[in-house]
Amino acid sequence: MPVPVPRQRAIPAAESGQAHAESAPSGPSGEGADMNASALAPTDNSTNPPGSHAAGPGATGPAPQPGPTNLTVLLIEDDPAGSLNVPELLDSAGKPIRVRTARNLTEAQRLLTDDVNCILLDLALPAPPRPTDPDTESADRPDDELAVLKHVLDLAPRHAVLALTDSGDAERGTEAVRVGAQDYLFRDEVDGRLLSRAIRYAVERKRSDTAERRLTESKLRAQENARLERGLLPTPLLEGSSLRFAARYRPGRSRALLGGDFYDTVRTPDGTVHVMIGDVCGHGPDEAALGVELRIAWRALTFAGLCGDELLSTLQRVLEHERESDEIFATLCTVDIAPDGRRAGLCLAGHPAPLIVRHGQGGRPTPPAELLPYDNGGPALGLLPNARWPRTQIELGAAWSLMLYTDGLIEGRIGQGKERLGQDGMVEMVRRQLAEGLRGEELLCAAVNEVRDLNGGELTDDVAVLLLDREA
Repeated sequence: MPVPVPRQRAIPAAESGQAHAESAPSGPSGEGADMNASALAPTDNSTNPPGSHAAGPGATGPAPQPGPTNLTVLLIEDDPAGSLNVPELLDSAGKPIRVRTARNLTEAQRLLTDDVNCILLDLALPAPPRPTDPDTESADRPDDELAVLKHVLDLAPRHAVLALTDSGDAERGTEAVRVGAQDYLFRDEVDGRLLSRAIRYAVERKRSDTAERRLTESKLRAQENARLERGLLPTPLLEGSSLRFAARYRPGRSRALLGGDFYDTVRTPDGTVHVMIGDVCGHGPDEAALGVELRIAWRALTFAGLCGDELLSTLQRVLEHERESDEIFATLCTVDIAPDGRRAGLCLAGHPAPLIVRHGQGGRPTPPAELLPYDNGGPALGLLPNARWPRTQIELGAAWSLMLYTDGLIEGRIGQGKERLGQDGMVEMVRRQLAEGLRGEELLCAAVNEVRDLNGGELTDDVAVLLLDREA
C-alpha cells in the first residue's frame, strides 16, 4: 500500500447516505475525491454555508440531503485513489448508514467522535511508528502484522471494529478477531448487503460484550462490598451476656460501596461488654478499608485488656500509620459496660454522644430519652498528636436501652430548607417513637426511615446505628 500523501481538505471525511453516479477526478494526491463512483462521496457540510453543498464536476445543483441515520461508520484505509468500493449501506430500519473516511491514523483520531458506532479498518494500513522505549513489547513493533489494529483498539476501546483484509487471507482475519476485532471481511468481496449486516452484527456484539463485562464488574464489586461489609459490620460477640443487640446500616445515595462507618461489640472473659462505633472521614473504598483496620485493631486491643485512653491512643497510632494523608481522621465512641450491667465507662473521640433510655416499671422510659454527657470528650483520632481521651463513668440503672450512631443520622435536612435534624431533633424523634411502643429493631428501622423521609430522599452520608437493651 502506498504511504498516505498529506492533503489540504476542509474535513478529511466523506459523509452521506446515498451513492452518486458522478466521480470526481483525482490527482496524484487524491485531491477532489474521498471515494470512487460507487462510494459515498459528498464532503461534510460543516465547511459550507447553510443550504449549500460541495459537489464534484458536472453537478448541476445542490447534492441531496442524506436521510435520518441510526449508525455512523468510520472507514480507515490509505489508498488515495479510493479503490475500496463501499456500496450504499442501510441499517436494520432501512435508513442509510453514514460513512466517514480517514486516510491515516491521525485523521481517524480526529474523526473518532462519540456518534461513531463502528470502525472499518484496512489491515494493510501502514503500522504506527515504532516506539523509542526499549522495553516496549514486540506486539507494538511495525513488523507486527496487526500493529495497526492494536493501535486502533487502544485508541477506540468502546467502538466495534471490522477488519478488512485481502481475499484468501482468512488466517490474518481470524487472528484479528482473536486480538479484539468483532469480525473480518475480505476487501474485494464486499457488497452492500453483506457489509451492512456485518456492521450491525459488529455493533450489537460489541454492545453485548460491553454489557457482559459490566455485569462481571458489577458482580465483582458486589463481592468486594460483601467482604467490606463483613469487615465493617461484623457479628457481635456477646455469648454469655443478657444484653440484646440490634443494628442498622444504610449507605449514602451517591455510592455503591460502603463508606467509612464501622462498629463492633464484644464480651471479654471478665463479663464486661465493650461496644464501639466510628466513622472515617470520606466515603470511598480506601476509607472503608481503613475503617475495617480500625475495627479489627479495636477488637484485638480490647481482648488484650486495653480500655479508655490507652486503647484510643493506640488506635490513633494505627490510624496515623495506615492513612494515605495527614488529612484523614476518624471519630469514635467507645462504651464499656460492667458485668452487672448497671455502670459503664464512656470515651468520645470527636463523635456524637450516645442516647440512653432508662426504663421504669412496665418498661416505660423514666426519665425520657436523653444524651449521655459529652463535655469531657477528646478530639477525633488523627487530628492532634499526644491527645487524651478521658473516660467518663455513667450510671445506667437496672433496665435501659443505649443507642450509638454515626453523624449520618443527625445531619440529614428537614424538608427543603437548610435546617438539619441535629441531636436535639433526633432525641425528640426517639422519644415520640418510644411513646408509640417501638423497641429494639423496630425502633431502629423507624428512626432510620423517618430521618430519610425528613430529608426528602436518600441521605448523602452513610448511617450506622446500633442498640443495646438490658431488662431488669
